Parts: sequence; structure tokens; C-alpha cells
Amino acid sequence: MLEKALYGSKRYYAWVGLLMILIAIGLVAYLKQFNYGLGVTGLSRDVSWGLYISQFTFMVGVAASAVMVAIPYYLHDYKTFGKIVILGEFLAVAAVVACVLFIFVDLGQPTRVLNIVLHPTPGSIMFWDMVVLTGYLVLNFVIGWSVLGYEKKGFPAPRWVKVLTYIAIPWAISIHTVTAFLYAGLPGKHYWLTAIMAARFLASAFAAGPALLIILCMILRKLTSFKTSTRAIQSLATIVVYAMIANVFFFLLEVFTAFYSNIPGHMATFQYLFAGLGGHNNLVPLMWSAAVLAFLGIILLLIPKWRRNEKVLFLALIAVFVAAWLDKGIGLVLGGFVPNALGHVTEYIPTGAELAIIMGVYAIGLLILTVLYKVVIAVREQSIDNNQSEAL
Repeated sequence: MLEKALYGSKRYYAWVGLLMILIAIGLVAYLKQFNYGLGVTGLSRDVSWGLYISQFTFMVGVAASAVMVAIPYYLHDYKTFGKIVILGEFLAVAAVVACVLFIFVDLGQPTRVLNIVLHPTPGSIMFWDMVVLTGYLVLNFVIGWSVLGYEKKGFPAPRWVKVLTYIAIPWAISIHTVTAFLYAGLPGKHYWLTAIMAARFLASAFAAGPALLIILCMILRKLTSFKTSTRAIQSLATIVVYAMIANVFFFLLEVFTAFYSNIPGHMATFQYLFAGLGGHNNLVPLMWSAAVLAFLGIILLLIPKWRRNEKVLFLALIAVFVAAWLDKGIGLVLGGFVPNALGHVTEYIPTGAELAIIMGVYAIGLLILTVLYKVVIAVREQSIDNNQSEAL
């Protein structure tokens, strides 16, 4: 079926060509980093995790998008999501590949990734993060590819595929929970030391992931023959808005706990993110933008009349997605390192090499997603043609 991705319109080839150029730029930047080490990045003694890890953290949430269509479809027999389940599964595949690549480039020496396999340490959360991510990648690819293969042949998916789906649902929750434990298990970082970190991760994931999935469905409906029903989009948008409300609520709980308890270590990060600390305020505009976009997205999605307007819906989903990215893909990780153990502020500024590598990793994820979606559309078109031929 993969050969179906080799054929397409000029617009399709132009898009793939653009992604290949971005990948090439990222590869050149990575080779520079490989030769000179992580010294070409903006990382330092006080800030050991930068944009690589923050993007990994965010993309884990995007990968969880599949479960928000799988649960209603497989557990509650909600047939409305039947057509887009495979899109969610393949989005998860592309997102997890990006996650793995972000870890890969952050290691500096890439062969160190073999230590997890050659010298497993079950007592480490990082070991289990690798296990759940790898398992989730395999599960979603096998499920999606198998369903598509049987659909191409005109047969329903066998029972064992449904069994794998039941396994994948709690597995999706585990990838974000285990990743949250990476942060919540670090007692020296006040901003991360919270019992509801996993809940925050899941809420933001169940908002950002499905929001991106709807955006992709709307783009596909505009540019291709793949038509997602309005009912499916509206139902998924409802999930997005309530997940985002939960995400904002959990964040406000953290703010209340920090300032009502009046513990300096807990308050300092919030002060740095939203007001600046010690004259350092690089992230303040970004965090206030996240707050404005989050509330704007919630308001636009919460009112049915506005949500049913596709232009407003599209803007609202972008607002939710960008807000979640600014919060978890920027503020959560970078803010956690402020202040350091001595109470000093060391601001992190990514270098051009880092940004190029990140762009390249995202391009690889988008290329994988493009190829998988192209195959899905081609198979669906073939199925429609076969059904029409049989009818005649």
C-alpha cells in the first residue's frame, strides 16, 4: 500500500519537497551538533533540558490524541468517529516518532540510546518511558496498518485488532502519565513537584491532540476527497473544550497552592513566567499569550453557535493548540529550571542550530503523517470506486 504515496498532485509533491528541504537543513544542523557536541545549543549547567525535551513532552500529548476517538468508537460503539479513528492512530505514530527523535538529538552522543536496551534499569522512570513509547508506537502502527489493509481487501478487521485496541487505550494514558512522573519525581524542582502533574499532562493532551486532529480533518476535507462528517468534528470539538477547561482549572489550582502557601520556591517560577524575576522576563509575553489564547479558545468553543461556524471553530482550535504548546512546550520545562538551587536565574535562549534541528524533526513527523494520510485517502478512494462498480 505504501506505493500509493508515490503518486499525487503537484501540490502534494511541492509539500513533500518542502518537508525534504527542511529535513535536509535539520540534518546539516544535527551533523554540526554531532561534531561539536551540545555546546552548540543554549543548554548550560543550570538549564540541562531545553527545547528538545520540551517539544518531546508536548508531542507525547499529541500522540495521545488517538485515544480520544478510540474510546468512544471502540468502547461506546460511537460510529460517528469510525472514519477518523485511523487518522488519530496515524497521527499518534508520527507524533511518537518525533518524540523519539527529540530524545535522540538531546542525547548528544546518539549511541547512548543503546544503554536503555543493553543495560535496562527498571527502577528508572526513563526506562519505563521508553517502554511505553515504543509499545504505543508499535500498537498504533499495527492497528492502523492492519485495519487499512483489510479495508483495501473489502473485509472488516479481525477480532485480534480490536483486542490490540483495548490494550492501546490504557497504554495511551500510560505514556503521558509516565512522562509526567519524570518531572513530578524530581524533588529539587518546585514547579514540577506536584501530585497533579499527570492530571495536567492528560488534560492538556486531550485538548491539544484532538484539536490538531480536527484541524487536520478540516484541511483534508478542504483539499482532498476525504470528507469528515460535521457531527464527528463537532463531537470531538466538545471533548477539546472540556479537556481545555480541566487543563486551565488544574493550572489555576497550582497557582492557588503556590501563592496561598506563600512558599518562595513554589511562587518563584510563576513570578518568572508571568511577571519576570530579577530582571529576567523572556517568557512573560509567551505565557500571557498562552493565557489569552486558552480563554479565547474556550469561549469560542463553549458557545454552540460559534462552535458550529467552521471558520470560528478553526481559529478556536488553533488558539487551543498554540496555548497548550506555549504552556507545555515552552513554559513547563524551561520555567522549571528557574530559579536554580542557589536562587539565581539563568535564562535559556535556543541557538539557530537547535531551532534548525527542531524544524527538521517536526518535518520528519509531518512527512510520515503525510505519507500515511496519503495511503489512507488512496485506499478509501479505491474502496468507494469498488463499491460503485459492484453497484453497477
